[in-house]
Amino acid sequence: MNKKNKLGVVFGWVLLGFLMIGFVTGIKANLFVSQLSKHTEMIHAERFQLRAELTSGSPIAMLTKKKKLEAVHKWKEAEQNDTVAGSVSLPVLLPKKDLRLIPGGQSIGVQLNTKGVLVVGYHLVTTSKGESSPGESAGIRVGDVITKINGRQMGSINDVRKFMTHMNQEKPLHVTLIRQRSTMEKKLTPILDVANQRCQLGLFIRDSASGIGTMTFYDPISGSYGALGHVIADRDTGQPIMVKNGRIVRSIVQAIDRGQEGKPGEKIAFFPENALSIGSVAKNTPFGIYGKMQKNYLTRSDMLQKALPIATASQVQEGPAQILTVLNGNKVEAFDIRILNSIPQKHAATKGLVLKITDPKLLKATGGIVQGMSGSPIIQNGRLVGAVTHVFVNDPTSGYGVHIEWMINEAGLQDTQHSSLQKQIAS
Repeated sequence: MNKKNKLGVVFGWVLLGFLMIGFVTGIKANLFVSQLSKHTEMIHAERFQLRAELTSGSPIAMLTKKKKLEAVHKWKEAEQNDTVAGSVSLPVLLPKKDLRLIPGGQSIGVQLNTKGVLVVGYHLVTTSKGESSPGESAGIRVGDVITKINGRQMGSINDVRKFMTHMNQEKPLHVTLIRQRSTMEKKLTPILDVANQRCQLGLFIRDSASGIGTMTFYDPISGSYGALGHVIADRDTGQPIMVKNGRIVRSIVQAIDRGQEGKPGEKIAFFPENALSIGSVAKNTPFGIYGKMQKNYLTRSDMLQKALPIATASQVQEGPAQILTVLNGNKVEAFDIRILNSIPQKHAATKGLVLKITDPKLLKATGGIVQGMSGSPIIQNGRLVGAVTHVFVNDPTSGYGVHIEWMINEAGLQDTQHSSLQKQIAS
């Protein structure tokens, strides 16, 4: 078996004019059209169009300062009545003013095990009467997560395989599954395949996923970390992966596939299958992955940065900033960017910053933002302000970032640090 997994980026998905970097996520934008009157219908349609401009592509980067201010004013007015498209309603806990985090930038490999087994397709079983998929006939859909069969836990493909080994009759099975956070039961009757004389479910399933991304921050007090800045979704179904457990490891960037208009680039990186774990993965959220680092990680890592204070969305300014990321090997470097806009957000949302790469070295090497750069920390005026998350397909020099405060909320770091300990780290 090859001991190295060469991974450019396992998951990439183009949607609404942008590409999520490194891993993919599903994003839904629902146009709310009022039925009360033609007038209110036009108002809601105008709000949706404004949101599309502010959240889905390069038009906002081309707005004049005056028009941007007008757009932001309309955005705030629209938000008073309904939720921002693409946002997630979460309780907002403001970070402590003395919160300090060590910025990342390291290239990491991510290995996840799913909670249950994910249905990724249908398999046609050959019978004397023709071909059919018992799973599809039972109403099981691609994207469903099977957790139990006849009351027995199905935590992996091996669990399903062992269960089916003893199936030699076409008896109905009670399948427990999760579909979009709702648990339901389905009755599935496997059928005998005439080719191998075994009963089959007629489903393709998966129980793991892997890829590369970038570390965003590390908290030396709690040992918590945050990375990627967006959800990890299955490459075939587009569904967010329900994580049972997982780990992160060091990855090595071997080369860069340079991006160009209409074709985003990517980091070509690898990590050995038996690589030592540097941390666990406990959560896979719309704002990235989170877990705990090993206790001795800081002392034996290449994280030499001092802990930095964080900036809330209101403190972010349009203008120069830097990102930390790896272009070769495992060396973290700083590159110049410009923050074109910091979008006001009443609710937690993943696309709060509009960025443009300005560093000549980075532009020459990558063409701009590339896949695998997800999670690269953004630093402005000595503060950690966010992380890179998206690239504009038609303009790879530009993309989106997420505000750091939403990642801090997900990591649960609002009240975990004490100012006295933080002062010791910063000194």
